[in-house]
Amino acid sequence: MARAFQRGDRLVVASHNPGKLVEIGEMVAPFGLSVVSATELGIAEPEETGVTFEENAELKAAAVSEAAGLPALADDSGLVVEALGGAPGIYSARWAGPDKDFDAAMRQVAEKLDALGATDPADRRASFVSVLCLAFPDGERAFFRGEVAGALVYPPRGTNGFGYDPMFVPDGYDQTFGELAPETKAEFSHRSRAFAKFADERLKG
Repeated sequence: MARAFQRGDRLVVASHNPGKLVEIGEMVAPFGLSVVSATELGIAEPEETGVTFEENAELKAAAVSEAAGLPALADDSGLVVEALGGAPGIYSARWAGPDKDFDAAMRQVAEKLDALGATDPADRRASFVSVLCLAFPDGERAFFRGEVAGALVYPPRGTNGFGYDPMFVPDGYDQTFGELAPETKAEFSHRSRAFAKFADERLKG
């Protein structure tokens, strides 16, 4: 039977991304867990050598869980663009370079689409994917996947969110994730959908 968390239990968020830490922290808060980040514990981020979101999420969660001796929750997520064969995908953060310049990353996506003649919204279909991995020190692993579909626009719009949010318009909306209020995005984002599966299985309100 899957182990469930109770109020007061400790959980490490295995991320060094400030945006992810804020989002996941807000999702976990109603469940009363004692949450600490890998950054706060001084645990280094492992090299992401996996070839899928699941593999990279597991690498991060397992490394932090082992180092902390506590259960750890890691997210690996990215933008999957159909016309680009799924790129940038698991390399979404790396497209932003060591300085995390997502303005440059978004420009790169747009330029590649333009080079393919993909100028109409129907040619700029994309999805955000998030995979959460829960790892325990004894080796137990569990995975939770969430996706949201939409289309890309350029230039970017809005200053909310992070990463590629300002160029992604989710289906059913005319605003980008960068324009939507954070609480609206949180209702249906890829990470929220993955977290909802995690909460249903592992968290007790």
